[in-house]
Amino acid sequence: MAKKPRIKVPKSAKKGEQIQIKTLISHKMETGRRKGKDGKLIPRMIINNFSCKFGGKEVFSADMYPAIAANPYFAFYVTVDKSGTFEFAWTDDKGKTVTASKDIAVT
Repeated sequence: MAKKPRIKVPKSAKKGEQIQIKTLISHKMETGRRKGKDGKLIPRMIINNFSCKFGGKEVFSADMYPAIAANPYFAFYVTVDKSGTFEFAWTDDKGKTVTASKDIAVT
């Protein structure tokens, strides 16, 4: 899994404004149905959960399944009322979690 996901969060917003957040993480996303050169199935390895929290409260989450594309991209909207930090987490089938955070100033 990628060590550094790409995240786009506005640096500032007005109180009550709806902002768009975009995220992208690199991952091959093996479905578990493809065969390797030896003829054996390649084990499933996908990112199975993505979550975004703001101020410790979950504002967006998604469960993913083998049909998800490689390098999953999410764009979603959040209404902000105060300054704070968005916390992002991607978890794969092996239980490995990649996290990132971005701050926003609300006026």
